[in-house]
Amino acid sequence: MGRGKVTLKRIENKINRQVTFSKRRSGLLKKAHEISVLCDADVALIIFSTKGKLREYSTDASMDRILERYARCSISERQLTDQTYQEPHGSWTFEHAKLKSRMEVLETTQRHIMGEKLDSLSMKELQNLEQQLDTGLRHIRQRRNQIMLESISVHEKKDKELKNENSVLSKKVKEVEKEVARQAPVENQDRHSLSSHHSDGHISDGHQAGGDGNPKQARPTIVVPPWMLQHIKH
Repeated sequence: MGRGKVTLKRIENKINRQVTFSKRRSGLLKKAHEISVLCDADVALIIFSTKGKLREYSTDASMDRILERYARCSISERQLTDQTYQEPHGSWTFEHAKLKSRMEVLETTQRHIMGEKLDSLSMKELQNLEQQLDTGLRHIRQRRNQIMLESISVHEKKDKELKNENSVLSKKVKEVEKEVARQAPVENQDRHSLSSHHSDGHISDGHQAGGDGNPKQARPTIVVPPWMLQHIKH
């Protein structure tokens, strides 16, 4: 049967505690020596007893050198840890500075494009700026011409549509005029027939008024001016 799990706790008996300390200390020093030899590692071991007695072990390197190395590594690890915690803030600070510098460059370039603060520019920089402006103007003109051509194309399309609509309406108007012209003779003939009918009715009335079948002709009424009447009286 295997050994059961031993619960670690402070040994209450003082003598037993001292005996156990001596045995475990010797075993711990032995293990430290073994790991330093087998693994070629620098090992430093410091033990203080309950009475304050020091017992130490170190490999071929001196204890001071190992402790100094430990101090350097400990400080480096703390600095790395602090930098890790402060990295987001530092990153944001760097990003802010970079964006601020970029904004200043853009503002300066904008002033130069507007023709402001050109005294600090050299001849070569002025030539580069002029070339940039010429390139920009060429692109602007190309875009303007493209928009104008697109606008002309749209207006031509609308003009064509309006012409087609006008042609359709003209055809409809001609058809209506032909229909009106075709119906006009029929209406004139009906009107002429109706007028003839009325004329026949008046003639019949004239025959009845005369009694003998020959209508009496209406006598004209003569109007004599007043001065003539006075002349006749005299």
